[in-house]
Amino acid sequence: MQVYNAPLRDMRFVLHELHGAEPLPAHKDFTPELVDSILEEAAKFCTEVLLPLNASGDLEGCTYENGAVHTPKGFKEAYKGFSEAGWGALNAGPQYGGQGAPETLAKLVEEMICSTNLSFGLYPGLSHGAYLALESHGAEELKNQYLPKLVSGEWSGTMCLTEPHCGTDLGMLRTKAVPQEDGSYKITGAKIFISAGEHDMSENIIHLVLARLPDAPPGIKGISLFLVPKFLPDANNKPGERNGVSCAAIEHKMGIKASATCQMNFDEAKGWLVGAPHKGMQAMFVMMNSERLSVGTQGLGLGEVSYQSAVAYARERLQGRSLSGVKFPDKPADPLIVHPDIRRNLLTMRAYNEGCRALCVWVAQAMDRASHGTTPEERETADEFVALLTPVVKALFTDLGFDCANLAMQTYGGHGYIRDHGIEQFARDARIAMIYEGTNGVQALDLVGRKLPAHMGRYLRRFFHPVEDFIEGNSNHPLLGKMVQGFGRAFGALQLATAFIAEKGLADPEEAGAAATDYLRLFGLVALGYMWCRMALLSVEKLGHGEDDFYQAKIGTARFFMERILPQAGSLLFTIKAGKAPLMDMPEAAF
Repeated sequence: MQVYNAPLRDMRFVLHELHGAEPLPAHKDFTPELVDSILEEAAKFCTEVLLPLNASGDLEGCTYENGAVHTPKGFKEAYKGFSEAGWGALNAGPQYGGQGAPETLAKLVEEMICSTNLSFGLYPGLSHGAYLALESHGAEELKNQYLPKLVSGEWSGTMCLTEPHCGTDLGMLRTKAVPQEDGSYKITGAKIFISAGEHDMSENIIHLVLARLPDAPPGIKGISLFLVPKFLPDANNKPGERNGVSCAAIEHKMGIKASATCQMNFDEAKGWLVGAPHKGMQAMFVMMNSERLSVGTQGLGLGEVSYQSAVAYARERLQGRSLSGVKFPDKPADPLIVHPDIRRNLLTMRAYNEGCRALCVWVAQAMDRASHGTTPEERETADEFVALLTPVVKALFTDLGFDCANLAMQTYGGHGYIRDHGIEQFARDARIAMIYEGTNGVQALDLVGRKLPAHMGRYLRRFFHPVEDFIEGNSNHPLLGKMVQGFGRAFGALQLATAFIAEKGLADPEEAGAAATDYLRLFGLVALGYMWCRMALLSVEKLGHGEDDFYQAKIGTARFFMERILPQAGSLLFTIKAGKAPLMDMPEAAF
């Protein structure tokens, strides 16, 4: 059985206690009381509407017939309820019908959606990404025509990048865009792996398509972005004539089976330029970076529901006797939760999830400041912090989400591997998040190849400086000084690894490439360590003022993370310093 109760207490802890701050002027109406009530309503919708459709949607999947895609039973009704309740409009601009909520709130709602039904969440998630790209780079006429429809959920959106012959290397794409006398373009080409490319839940689908103009320079500098609707809007902005857009097939996938992953054909489809010619990647990266942070949230959401399901099973399943003596003599065996290795599984999942949630909200706060900060300096500083942490959030959270799904399956044993309990679905659904929006290896290359050297290391200072200040200010804490000192050693390993990559990578890019994945994991573990140290210090201060069980659990989980997980930092440093030779010296013919 898939078990989930929204972790509202932990969400409130992270929002109001750990990262609590005065709301920005743009979000002054979102008081803590209002935020809490929105989270509670979101939890109800997710647990009462989305969760019951998760396993059935996976079993039924999407179906394809004569170019049309049908979503599983209950999805259309759920999408209608989702849109009418305004969940898709939560963090969209009020000028287009949105509610203007802060990203910190939106990301926690998104986490709940991903925990309860990831396949469903991809449909409105893609729409919001399309909204962001169009809002940032579209002409006013396009924005006024399309954004209110995307915000209301009447129309949905996609991003069409990948082609059969090119994935990450978008410089190879072949889709063509031919200018027309009326200012529109005819778009011709084929795209694959298009999430929500065709479905039956919205009355129109707006595709954002990368293509080349006739005079485009070669490579990635010759890519433009176009808005291509499934149905051309009529004079009343209602779906009118069918455009030259069709779905050729849907993919038969390992997971997220209720999400339609489509092969899309554009046959002289009418479209409109978004942004400047040949600058499509600038516009699309607005969407892609938003999606990368959302994909990280998918990992967190699946990690949380995997943990909760595993805890419920470990409490109920009777297997063997405790190694320290019988704990439940009135029962034929003790529950799984008495065994050390089961507790290792559960505590690992808990430490990952709560650490990632804290880091997610920290980054989301910076996203809010980058968009709505009151000074240019505040916006620039926040934007650089988000740029640095985006590949870390995407790759680390999805790696750990998949780890949590597998740890849950291990806790269930054979019962986790069969369909009955729904645990194997979490593992299948979680696996794709490590691949799409740029594989996690690509995220690691982005971190070491772009973010580390940017502006002579200025991005790094946005993370390193607050961490250094924290260690200096808390290393002699009377109760948690040793924990902070241990964290300081892990941070020292990150500093040494950074210096190694800076020195070796400048002379030889393959050195940076060989270190990238291990460096991202090291960076991510240190970031989680920073969150856990802060949460532990805060929890110690809160003891004796009520809810001691909650704060004691925080301190205990922090101890587990610092003593059983963070020491990996040392081995990662040794791995990084081994350099590229163990990878690159092997002759190609020997593989």
